[in-house]
Amino acid sequence: MTDRNTLTGWNFDNSYARLPEKFYTHQKPTQSKSPELVVLNYPLARSLGLDLTMLRSKSGIEIFSGNLLPEGSTPIAQAYAGHQFGYFTMLGDGRAVLLGEHITPRSERTDIQLKGSGETPYSRNGDGRAALGPMLREYIMSEAMHALGIETTRSLAVVTTGEKVYRDSPLEGAILTRVALSHIRVGTFQYAANWGTVDDLRALADYSIKRHYSFVENDDNKYLSFLKEVIKRQAMLISKWQLTGFIHGVMNTDNMAISGETIDYGPCAFMDDYDPETVFSSIDRNGRYAYGNQPRIAEWNLSRFAETLLPLIHENKEQSVIMATDAVKEFSNIFNSSWLTGMRAKLGIFNEEKEDETLINELLDIMYRYHGDFTNTFRLLTLERYEKTAMSGTKDFSTWLERYKSRLSRQKEITDESNDLMKNSNPSVIPRNHRVEEALNAAVNNGDYSVMERLINVLSKPYAYTDDQLEYTELPKEKNKCYKTYCGT
Repeated sequence: MTDRNTLTGWNFDNSYARLPEKFYTHQKPTQSKSPELVVLNYPLARSLGLDLTMLRSKSGIEIFSGNLLPEGSTPIAQAYAGHQFGYFTMLGDGRAVLLGEHITPRSERTDIQLKGSGETPYSRNGDGRAALGPMLREYIMSEAMHALGIETTRSLAVVTTGEKVYRDSPLEGAILTRVALSHIRVGTFQYAANWGTVDDLRALADYSIKRHYSFVENDDNKYLSFLKEVIKRQAMLISKWQLTGFIHGVMNTDNMAISGETIDYGPCAFMDDYDPETVFSSIDRNGRYAYGNQPRIAEWNLSRFAETLLPLIHENKEQSVIMATDAVKEFSNIFNSSWLTGMRAKLGIFNEEKEDETLINELLDIMYRYHGDFTNTFRLLTLERYEKTAMSGTKDFSTWLERYKSRLSRQKEITDESNDLMKNSNPSVIPRNHRVEEALNAAVNNGDYSVMERLINVLSKPYAYTDDQLEYTELPKEKNKCYKTYCGT
């Protein structure tokens, strides 16, 4: 039941629910037994224009748990499909309910979704619930990504449900409130193309364009322009992943948002030692979604997206295929340009020279051969503490360093400007695996959220290079090459 008197701050509209009903099912969240608020994102709440007192109140917690619907919400579970590890299947929100779209004081439209809120028609024999650990992991990782300047969904709150979920053992149940530009995925378009009509597909495309790419609405071929814009955003997003050593872990087509946000933090992690073959996901046994494969997989996913738009791009199928193929081919050019610009910035290089890419790849090769930590190597280069790197003392690194210093001398910017560029491009801290596990263990096993709070506070300013970050730059005492992360289902 909706209590309209106490729910101040929310400003819901439900434009997605005005699409053909094929795209969703009306679905209320499952009631939670005795919810408790364990994490609340105060800065995000303020930016959304929400009343903090209300969010912390009993009615606010009831909303986060799914027990109470905010005024104006129309809860639905979204339908979509996807290629999971290359195999196509019907999917949908199996453990999430979209309450609706909150309109912020700046007139920005944001999805408010409850993740772990119970069974839906798309649960595929699952219980629709989530455990506390994975929800806290998504909170930490998504907020760290936001602080790093990488487009991402956000985490507003986590509540415990007062009930157990059963996996290999009984675990404490929890619900994450996720905020996103939208939850429209490549898999949403695959669903429309496979189980809908051309009119359904056009309705979804028109809606997506109006919501995310309204500037192409008057183009001669807005659907081709739409495809190109999604490709551009994804190319730039994946380049940022590569520049920070982030590994998503499950780059299925249902986990690629057409908004260009990083979405669905399951078996994700940041790389320690630089190694393109790094895989953290327990289910990625063949390394399909390894760090070095992420650009290629993104292009593959976008090819599947392009296929769905063929009936809209041109009435002649052969011509449509040519136009879509040409668009997808641009992914690698956009990615490479964005990645190269980012790598130049990480090395303090402002201008362009033909041999820059060779210089960069030689450094990465040396890092790989001498087990250089990805984040710390660039941090130490920024601080000019070359002797502290894992490659220090080797002939390879000494030769490279001479070439690098010579390269810096050939630009007009002074050393201080170069150093500032590096500090703004190389995070001092990332959510290192052992620190994330430390925070999760304290919270889940001991009910101690102070470790997580300190971690999030440090991660909120990754480019600050402050003294309180130093302990968080340290590597684990014993490197764990077999570190695994799990999807949390």
